[in-house]
Amino acid sequence: MSTFQRTAVFIIAFAATGILLAACEGQKPAPPPPPQVTVSKPLVREVMEWDEYTGRLEAVDSVDVRARVSGYLQSIHFNDGQIVKEGDLLFVIDPRPYQAELDRAQAELKLAKARLSLAQNDLARAKNLLSAKAISVEEADTRASDEKVAEATVQQAEAAVDAAKLNVEFTQVRAPIAGLISRKYVTEGNLINGGTGGTLLTTIVSLNPIYCYFEADEQSFLKYSRLEKEGLRPDTRDTDSPAFLELADETGFPHKGYVDFIDNRIDTQTGTIRGRGVFENPGGVLTPGLFAKIKIVGSAPYDAILLPDEAVGSDQSQKFVLVVNPENTVEYRQVELGPKINGFRVIRSGVKPEDKVIVKGLQRVAPGAVVNPVEESLVVKNDNFLTPGIASGSPKGSTGG
Repeated sequence: MSTFQRTAVFIIAFAATGILLAACEGQKPAPPPPPQVTVSKPLVREVMEWDEYTGRLEAVDSVDVRARVSGYLQSIHFNDGQIVKEGDLLFVIDPRPYQAELDRAQAELKLAKARLSLAQNDLARAKNLLSAKAISVEEADTRASDEKVAEATVQQAEAAVDAAKLNVEFTQVRAPIAGLISRKYVTEGNLINGGTGGTLLTTIVSLNPIYCYFEADEQSFLKYSRLEKEGLRPDTRDTDSPAFLELADETGFPHKGYVDFIDNRIDTQTGTIRGRGVFENPGGVLTPGLFAKIKIVGSAPYDAILLPDEAVGSDQSQKFVLVVNPENTVEYRQVELGPKINGFRVIRSGVKPEDKVIVKGLQRVAPGAVVNPVEESLVVKNDNFLTPGIASGSPKGSTGG
């Protein structure tokens, strides 16, 4: 190939390359489609806030079982840790010394009655003789006085018999209340000291109902007081305010009861006031001493805007949601959060009921971006927002107020 031919081929190839490059430069790449996000309108429900506290279960009735009389423990009539009924026989103290004292007292009573009968006969004769002026008035008065002394002696003997009967009865130690009994602290054959400060034999605690004691802080107490004065919350001192309880291995606060007691002063050492809830315990699951969580009424019912926690983002100390406007553009909304109720978070400000809030895909978009929204309705498992339920709770570090 000649030089001229090689030059012509080069020129043609260069021209073709230029044409191809010019064609490529004229075609711009297609922009990516807007990201798809899931949006939902907030729920609007009537809700009631519930404040959560920790507490301990305590028996309504608790008794230290002690003997009223002293003596040797003769027998025990219960198994350690069993349920007992009121009046069940628990211990028997050797009754023989007290039975002997009862027999002596009864004999003294018979003797006193015989002396009274003699004094009454002597008085009757003295009255007849006095009317016939056969004895002096002084002697008749003596017979009347002897009769009164004999009457008093009979009353004294009757009281001694009653006391002796009580002592015999007290040798049988019976359950003063129904409930769960502890173990026996003393075995047969030991000498029991009776009376105040006597030997502790065992303890009994009642099981149904049961108390839950908790401590509320000053700020919560002031909030409750103001709500009660405004008629927005039941007055605990006058009416039974509802309460709910759960144990350490439970969820959903399944035990329903009421608050029946608020103490009369703030503890100056802790800045708290003690309250008490009462709960039915037919199965005996609620055992005195257990740790428990209790929820009490924290507000009046009100209409609230609710969103799932997944729709709420964090920007340092600020909370926000992303809203899609009618032009499908993402808008940033700073929000104020309330407690979590029935699995949804109360939004106190920043969102309107008609807003379309991004609930899925929050991390894929930014304010000002254009998106492809897919609207879904929020799923509510339990539409009751007025009582505590499964997955309910307050934000950490808050009492829900």
